[in-house]
Amino acid sequence: MKFTQSGGETAVGPADWFTGTVYIDGIRDPDEQSAVGCAHVRFTPGARTAWHSHPKGQTLYVTDGIGYVARRGGDPQEIRPGDVVYIEPDEEHWHGATSDRFMAHVAIQEADDRGQVVTWLDHVTDAEYGV
Repeated sequence: MKFTQSGGETAVGPADWFTGTVYIDGIRDPDEQSAVGCAHVRFTPGARTAWHSHPKGQTLYVTDGIGYVARRGGDPQEIRPGDVVYIEPDEEHWHGATSDRFMAHVAIQEADDRGQVVTWLDHVTDAEYGV
């Protein structure tokens, strides 16, 4: 058993990865014992990820608020607390809050053989977001 006591600081999501203000609390990073990484991510109204993909896929568990998730070429789909979204490996997608609500989720992904968990792409336009 490995116990990690809380004490880490909340990080602000980098502008290269997000539009708007996003807060990230790391839960675990991939290491020699497990390839799984996860974080609790909180989006302010209108905030969203850039387009991105995960080599081994990603699971999102919505914990609070109302948000959207969309795959490249698809329309945004509303997500709410308790929803679970599985994104296929290498599927380009984005997720974030609606324009008038906060949204939080736990993001779970697995590192590939090179330790890669995500590939960040271009920012989601206002038209793609649906503003």
